[in-house]
Amino acid sequence: MAPRPPFPPFDAVTAARKVQAAEDAWNTRDPERVALAYTEDSVWRNRDQHIEGRARIVDFLSAKWQRELDYALRKELWAFTDDRIAVRFQYECHDSAGQWWRSYGNELWEFTEDGLMRRREASINDLPIAADERRIHGPRPEADRGTRFPIF
Repeated sequence: MAPRPPFPPFDAVTAARKVQAAEDAWNTRDPERVALAYTEDSVWRNRDQHIEGRARIVDFLSAKWQRELDYALRKELWAFTDDRIAVRFQYECHDSAGQWWRSYGNELWEFTEDGLMRRREASINDLPIAADERRIHGPRPEADRGTRFPIF
């Protein structure tokens, strides 16, 4: 298992770097790539689902991105301690019927000393939106990195 810098203990710079790396990875919509950031026995709570282990994370993400089409995500550092990071996020996607959604949430992350995430807890709420209400169109442009996004 390859280490995933930056490593704890986090400071403001390394925590922000970790959050941006996660955003970048999730925006690839590549379950195998994303799962490499988690320990083999990583534990997740995602909405009402409980997921344990990297293989199940891959399965979960594969199913997610088959349902959540044209998924695009923004994450923002909320707080951090030595080996934990709190994030707020928004993503937009549409379903197979063409309905667009904006999903708002918060995540709590806990890391091992080699920078892999061993625990992820996500609370998420969904809001139907019209296509012309979208504000997230693909991965974040380089010039927008580190900028805050609106609450709603």
